[in-house]
Amino acid sequence: MTQIERIEQMEKILDSLKEAIAQVNTAISLLRELGAQAMELDEYYGSPEWFDDLKADENGLLPKGLKRGVLSEDGIYDVLNEYKSFDL
Repeated sequence: MTQIERIEQMEKILDSLKEAIAQVNTAISLLRELGAQAMELDEYYGSPEWFDDLKADENGLLPKGLKRGVLSEDGIYDVLNEYKSFDL
């Protein structure tokens, strides 16, 4: 590898790292902004309202096209735990 090739290769690595760091910083900022909403979701999960909503889903009382991932115990639990793991 020539000196020019080495410098060009290192420059590409530098640019890639800078871009990745910028993306991570943007994601961290967004996660911090969602903190209050994450707390709201955490309070909803396992609440009487959540159980009422789950029972309504199980009894076929909710519209078929309604997105209901929030009623999935594993789904909501996993997302909340992953959010909390960032220790923001």
